[in-house]
Amino acid sequence: MTLRTLDGEMLAQMVALGAHHLSNNADKIDALNVFPVPDGDTGTNMNLSMTSGSSETKKVTGTNVSEVSGAFAKGLLMGARGNSGVILSQLFRGFSKGIDKKEIITAKEFADALENGVKTAYKAVMKPVEGTILTVAKDAANKASEAAESEADIVKLMEITLDAAKASLKRTPDLLPVLKEVGVVDSGGQGLVTIYEGFTAALKGEELPEDDDVSMDEMVNAEHHKLAQDFMNTADIEFGYCTEFMVKFEADKTKDNPFDEQAFREELSEYGDSLLVVADEEVVKVHIHAEYPGKTMTLGQKYGSLINMKIENMREQHTAIVGDQKAEKPKQKAEYAVVTVGMGSGVKSLFESLGASVVIEGGQTMNPSTQDIAEAIQDAYAENVIVLPNNKNIVMAAEQAGDLVDANVAVVPTTSIPQGIGAMLAFHPESTLEDNRKVMLEASGDVKSGQITYAVRDTQIEGMTIEKDHFMGILDGNIKATDQDKLETVKQLLSEMITDDDEILTIIQGEDTTEKEMDELTAYVEETYSEIEVESHKGNQPIYSFIFSVE
Repeated sequence: MTLRTLDGEMLAQMVALGAHHLSNNADKIDALNVFPVPDGDTGTNMNLSMTSGSSETKKVTGTNVSEVSGAFAKGLLMGARGNSGVILSQLFRGFSKGIDKKEIITAKEFADALENGVKTAYKAVMKPVEGTILTVAKDAANKASEAAESEADIVKLMEITLDAAKASLKRTPDLLPVLKEVGVVDSGGQGLVTIYEGFTAALKGEELPEDDDVSMDEMVNAEHHKLAQDFMNTADIEFGYCTEFMVKFEADKTKDNPFDEQAFREELSEYGDSLLVVADEEVVKVHIHAEYPGKTMTLGQKYGSLINMKIENMREQHTAIVGDQKAEKPKQKAEYAVVTVGMGSGVKSLFESLGASVVIEGGQTMNPSTQDIAEAIQDAYAENVIVLPNNKNIVMAAEQAGDLVDANVAVVPTTSIPQGIGAMLAFHPESTLEDNRKVMLEASGDVKSGQITYAVRDTQIEGMTIEKDHFMGILDGNIKATDQDKLETVKQLLSEMITDDDEILTIIQGEDTTEKEMDELTAYVEETYSEIEVESHKGNQPIYSFIFSVE
């Protein structure tokens, strides 16, 4: 098959097959992950990013190649996850800009667009590292540009591009010593090769196998292969939290403080590494590995509202992968630590991702003792420790515990999980203990906290008749709603919580809440409160079907 020009319909087919092929191989790519941290999810991140991009192309009805490319780039940007996902979005953002306003493109224009994508991606990365997806993309684009001087067939050009990408991928261990040490190629580079395999097959009208076992031999030098995670130590991870967020620009904030992408990138670089900053006219997306995620998000809030936040504890991910469940106590005390209380695996992970050193398992039906809290403060091993009880019944025990340990302890009397989260986001490691206590207390007071639970007996309170096993909606400690239907109770509670001035609603899903109920709630919120940004987390907490935070 010979193809002299490429239109939007064919590009959409390339994207669809590239996304499908990547999805089929995501788990294998996950197993390769070694750089920049051993979090083992490159394949998953790239897969989710490509899926988002592919979904957008399906919404384009015409055959204009620039419209399809633009939709693909926009979908990738909005759905990009992880380092490799963000870099992938930049490769095709640059590609899209390179063919802007074109109905169809030639082989030469296709190659030029690939080159433009590489330039855009390199510009987005604060410290580009060779031997990664960037190198594979660059080598492939360079070969495509060289070939396009004499090759007018886009099918043949894509084959040349794919071959160059594969050759570059095989060379990645020579550029990154850690890859050679464990006998793997770069995971992000492998993901790009997999996408290009899908592109090539679509152009040739071929189908790809659902499970590509052959490619694994090229991916891994496998006689005694071990995951790269085994060669890493959590102490090697200088910045422990993989942080991603987007800021939706607001005119009242950018009018007197215009957004400068390069200046913003330099400002963020002081707080971590693996930094990626990507912006368009409406939003800026940030990926950074930071020790204090809240600080980086605060920088973004100068320009607008935070949306699509995600924070992962990379040290915990690494520990889980290699089976080292007991972290060694650091040789030297840290300056600061935060100890907090929470129930549910998801709630625990959320607090750890925000920087909590110790999360004590406890809550409404299981209050930790003074000794439990004192031991947690000691385990935090810091000169200054901030304690967040997150329940009014735990505050006194926390205050007593502070008198029993050899550390400077400040208790911020938070009475709910949302207040605890608000306090964590306000923590500043450069401030004094007392200043942090004041700022965190103020921040926790700005949060409206809501919970959905059920009644264990019939009662009447504050003029409200409540029947056993009916659901109750509680706002800042006061019962505001009740109904035998869970979603109806939620609707009543949210109507009490949300005002026109509120910007963010956070939903924490309990262990007894089904995905169907979560989907119904999300649909209701999107329809009823269309102006508010929604963040959701799986908290897996008992007792409370939902926990809500409104700010």
